[in-house]
Amino acid sequence: MRHLLSISDLSRDFALEILSTAHELSRVSENGTKKLPTLRGKTVVNLFAEDSTRTRISFEAAAKRLSADVINFSAKGSSVSKGESLKDTAQTLQALGADAVILRHPASGAAHRLAQGRWISGSVINAGDGTHEHPSQALLDAFTIQRHLCDSKGDLAGLHIAIVGDILHSRVARSNILLLKKLGATVTLVAPPTLIPFAWQSWGVEVSHDLDAVLPTVDAVIMLRIQKERMSDLYFPSSREYSALFGINAERASLMKSHALVMHPGPMNRGLEITAEVADSSASVVVEQVANGVSVRMAILYLFIAGNQED
Repeated sequence: MRHLLSISDLSRDFALEILSTAHELSRVSENGTKKLPTLRGKTVVNLFAEDSTRTRISFEAAAKRLSADVINFSAKGSSVSKGESLKDTAQTLQALGADAVILRHPASGAAHRLAQGRWISGSVINAGDGTHEHPSQALLDAFTIQRHLCDSKGDLAGLHIAIVGDILHSRVARSNILLLKKLGATVTLVAPPTLIPFAWQSWGVEVSHDLDAVLPTVDAVIMLRIQKERMSDLYFPSSREYSALFGINAERASLMKSHALVMHPGPMNRGLEITAEVADSSASVVVEQVANGVSVRMAILYLFIAGNQED
C-alpha cells in the first residue's frame, strides 16, 4: 500500500500490523534508543494548510526518530496563502524530492486529490482533511486502548467504546468508527440529535442522547471537542446546557467501570466537554495519547516508506 488516506483503505490485518509495529517501536524507544537509521536519506514533508500542534509535531518527531530529513511547510507565509493551487504546491514538493507528504487540509478529499493526481511520486499520509477523516488519530487511539485493555497483538473484540460530542463535524469520529468496528469493538455515539449525522444508521453503531446511561457500560470514552469554527448554525442552546448534558465531570466519571479510560484527541475545551478534574485524573490517558502518537506515526512512516521500498 502506497498511501494512507482513509481507514477504509486498511484491511483488519494491516491495521493490526501497524499497531504491532508501533508496539515494537515504542518498546525500542523505552529501552533508550531514541533514533533509528530506518529512513536515513528519505525526505518527509509536513504540508499543513490548517493549524495544528499535536499532529504536526508528532509526525515531525516520528520522522526525525527514524532519521528522515523533515521539511515543515505551513500554508501561512507560503505561496498557498497567495492562492497557489494544491497541484502547484505538490509539484514544488516533488521537485524537492519528497518521499512522503503528510497533508492536513481544510477541504474534505484533499488528500485523495493529492494522491490520485499523481503529482508526486512519494506516499501521501492524510493528517486530517476537512470533516472527512484523520486515520493516524484513530490508529493511535486504538493503540492506546490496546495497551491498556487487551493483548498487544490482538484486536478490540468485546470492548465497548463511546464517542461523545460533535460527531457531525469530527473527522476523528469518522476514522475511529471505521477502525474500532474493523477491530471488533462495539461503538456508541452520544450527542445531541443536531450533532449526529443523518448517515449514522449505515455505520453499524448505536446512538444515544443520554450520557449517564451509556457511561456505566463502556470500557473507554472518547470525548470530542465542539468545533465552533465549523459551525454556521446554532446546534445547541448554550455551552452551559451542552456541558450539563454531554460534558464529563467527576460525578459522571464515577459511573464508569474501574478500568475504563477517558480519552480526548485534543485540543480540549476544559470546562465544556471535560472538566479539569477528569482531564487530570488517573482514568485520563490524554497525555499518553500524545506520546503514543509518535510511536504510531513512526510505524506508519516505516511501513509506508521503508515498506514500499522493500516491496
